[in-house]
Amino acid sequence: MMAKRTNNPACRKKKSPSGLDPALQRRVVIEHVRPQVDCGRFPIKRVVGERVVVRADVFADGHDVVAAVLLYRKSGDDSWREAPMTALGNDEWTASFTVEDLGRYEYTVEGWVDRFASWRVELSKKAAAGQVVASELLEGAALVDGVGHPRAGEIGGLLRDVNRGQDERVAAALSAELEEIMAAGPDRASATRFDRVLEVVVDPPRARFGAWYEMFPRSAGTDPSRGATFEEAAARLPYVASMGFDVLYLPPIHPIGRSFRKGPNNALEARAGDPGSPWAIGSEQGGHTAVDPGLGTLEDFDRFVAAAARHGLEIALDIAYQASPDHPYVHEHPEWFRRRPDGTIKYAENPPKKYQDIYPIDFESAAWRELWAEMKRIVEFWIGHGVKIFRVDNPHTKPFGFWQWALGEIKRDHPETIFLSEAFTRPKIMRYLAKTGFSQSYSYFTWRNTKQELTEYFTELTQTDVREYMRPNLFANTPDILHEYLQRGGRPAFEVRLVLAATLGASYGIYSGFELAENVPIREDSEEYCDSEKYRIRVRDVDRPGTLAGMIGRVNAIRHNHPALQHDWGLEFHQTDNPELLCYSKRSTDGADLLLMVVNLDPFHIQHGFVQLPLGRWGFTPQSTVEVLDLLSEERYFWRGEWNYVRLDPPARVAHILQVKQPAPLQSMGQP
Repeated sequence: MMAKRTNNPACRKKKSPSGLDPALQRRVVIEHVRPQVDCGRFPIKRVVGERVVVRADVFADGHDVVAAVLLYRKSGDDSWREAPMTALGNDEWTASFTVEDLGRYEYTVEGWVDRFASWRVELSKKAAAGQVVASELLEGAALVDGVGHPRAGEIGGLLRDVNRGQDERVAAALSAELEEIMAAGPDRASATRFDRVLEVVVDPPRARFGAWYEMFPRSAGTDPSRGATFEEAAARLPYVASMGFDVLYLPPIHPIGRSFRKGPNNALEARAGDPGSPWAIGSEQGGHTAVDPGLGTLEDFDRFVAAAARHGLEIALDIAYQASPDHPYVHEHPEWFRRRPDGTIKYAENPPKKYQDIYPIDFESAAWRELWAEMKRIVEFWIGHGVKIFRVDNPHTKPFGFWQWALGEIKRDHPETIFLSEAFTRPKIMRYLAKTGFSQSYSYFTWRNTKQELTEYFTELTQTDVREYMRPNLFANTPDILHEYLQRGGRPAFEVRLVLAATLGASYGIYSGFELAENVPIREDSEEYCDSEKYRIRVRDVDRPGTLAGMIGRVNAIRHNHPALQHDWGLEFHQTDNPELLCYSKRSTDGADLLLMVVNLDPFHIQHGFVQLPLGRWGFTPQSTVEVLDLLSEERYFWRGEWNYVRLDPPARVAHILQVKQPAPLQSMGQP
């Protein structure tokens, strides 16, 4: 049925002289409306074109028939649109709507006692039992007369006509024609509306699906003695695009301070020519809205963004709210920094690490209003230079209230923007940041390596309420994180983590060097890279033998060609008889695309065993022959029955990505 518009007002609460609230007379109860986040305090998230499937418990006292509608509209619209809700049983109802535009939508639920439908039920039971229903027919005529429809008036007259036989009058009362007329204008004078209006933030599709590549532009040249310019870094764009990435993420591109500049491997003293950390932002050459002169000018950056777009790449820029001791803010706004009792500014620390080259910004400053406005202005400045995606550094060290305000304001004016929260911290803090407005979130994927860890974590992310507001972006490595699994597992470990990241999540990322299997830590018990690129120029030979670039390109092509991998919600884990074999499937929202992944989690040894397929849920019989195509190797297999044998040898093959040929199109699973 087509959704229709309505201007039906919300229930007004007016107290009678006796003090009784007239709303107490409304018999319908509406509760447990979902999805909602924290009782509607925060919006759920969708991208353009997705459905919002709403469920609610709607019921009333007694045995009368209840009806309900889903009300929805673009925020700011005066009138609501309606979608009739369908009863699922046990007083649960559902309906859905599609979010068509960026921005925010609102939705709520309204229900009422359908007196006409209740009368029809009673009439049909009595008539079927052979009872005399003359009085009931007169009651129905009174209900029909109130509609004001010409044809309804004729039928009402027939119901009153005692000269007509009862069977004829009952047939008219129970006719589909009358039912349709009455459904078009139900009596909702005593309707109940849910006591909250819930919200949806609608993001661009890239917020849900995309592959990210992190690159230091200063390392994208050919001369290790100096940093590359944006013009030189642009020559690396075809390479990144050839691997099928969608987003090119750049660490900070601003002038780097000289005071307390760090040397290689975070050494306390820099040598002549050491470039320093890009996160030590600001110098006499400018701050957060300036470009490091070694990279070029702001105009050079604009040309770099345009060149990336020509290669199908969107630029993501790092937002790090901190300053070097040389940042203009330190001199122009000393009130924005926290001072020790001796008057010196407190530098950043993450014990035992010390970052003397970085001053944290004091968001609790007495001048916090001016500070917050300036922090928002930084983002707006880069939006003006074509950047729509931002990776935010350490947001958990800034007030939640700032993010809720700043991201809300920015997305109101620029709903096309996407913000990735780089917060590797406690679970509740990560989830709360997602609620405050971040489009995507870093996750614990890096530290989830066993079958049990992966299964439990991704079940939480994709099958609980967390999925309504937190979109994970699975980075396999970062400049700060080289997990022990990658350090010890060699090339097969990188292949395993690539396949897991790219198929478990709709959004994932890698940091430069991953494709070259760079795996040397600064020391055995550390996750830090040796000769970290954070503190030095790293010129790489991206064409050297053994590169994973070809496999990465193949995996990203599979992602682009298969809608099943472009959502998080279609994930389902399956049984295996070997704890080192992880088996899971993903299917598209329309059910037409179904992929099965089997991954050997052991990068050192051959692992083999049997995996169980949910043939019944896939539309097969228990003894069906299932045809699958390995999208990595293009080999075709024919499996029979639920349990099938798999053997994965790390040097040759660490995983299968299998396209399942289905017996018939699957029905939608109610996903967005």
